[in-house]
Amino acid sequence: MLDFLPRLPVGTWAENFVDWLRNAEGFEFIFEGIRNSVGWTTGVLNSFFGLIPPIVLILILTVIGYMLVRKTGKFGLPILIFFGLLFIESIDYWDDLILTLSLVITATLISVIIGVPAGIWMAKNDVVRNIVTPILDFMQTMPAFVYLIPAVAFFSIGIVPGVIASVIFAMPPTVRLTNLGIRQVPKETIEASDAFGSTSNQKLFKVQLPMAKVTIMAGVNQTIMLALSMVVIAAMIGTDGIGRQVYYAVGRNDMAMGFEAGISLVILAIILDRLTQALNPEKRQA
Repeated sequence: MLDFLPRLPVGTWAENFVDWLRNAEGFEFIFEGIRNSVGWTTGVLNSFFGLIPPIVLILILTVIGYMLVRKTGKFGLPILIFFGLLFIESIDYWDDLILTLSLVITATLISVIIGVPAGIWMAKNDVVRNIVTPILDFMQTMPAFVYLIPAVAFFSIGIVPGVIASVIFAMPPTVRLTNLGIRQVPKETIEASDAFGSTSNQKLFKVQLPMAKVTIMAGVNQTIMLALSMVVIAAMIGTDGIGRQVYYAVGRNDMAMGFEAGISLVILAIILDRLTQALNPEKRQA
């Protein structure tokens, strides 16, 4: 050890900073607004899906899956949705599935609402890209468990900090691939739109975003998968759903519960992955 170096009280500085943010005027209102809006969104989604009888929701999702793949002639997706969700209902994990799905959808919506505009800004401004890229690198390399610390510090325990931690962990792919997709639009196409007198907004919404759709959807797909992977970790801070059952099973060394909860998560992950891929026209053949 280098005994001549003084110990920096970094932890104390961080704790003081968090305390200042929590108690400062204005910030408390912001945190309360985030807590209420995230909790309300998750609650509405959970109540909405919960009001629909399981078999009806299974049939609706199966039909959606069929409509997405009917032109390809490959009907593995609707079959997977029907029998996969029916299996989850048969082992009494339906309520946990609905809550988990609500958490993932909420985290994904927030990630897309923030991530797509951030990616567009990065694509339009090299200075912003140079600033945001290291932040994204930091977000993607940080161990997922670490995100629970600030989430709990600002939002206590429960569903809301789980969603916030999922957003931080899952947002980078949407930002990166939105930026990449827009930058990959051919310069000739941009020059042609300029030649026809397109405004900046027209060029963005009618040329760049449509041509970048495949790449952006790939980012959304990754975001959904990362948000779902955060479900089990978020159970450590009181987030309910299938992840909590996995966490309990590990703590109790309950093989039966762990297998049932684990296979339910796997089925949900595959269904969400295939659905988002089916929404991507150039990925439907995969």
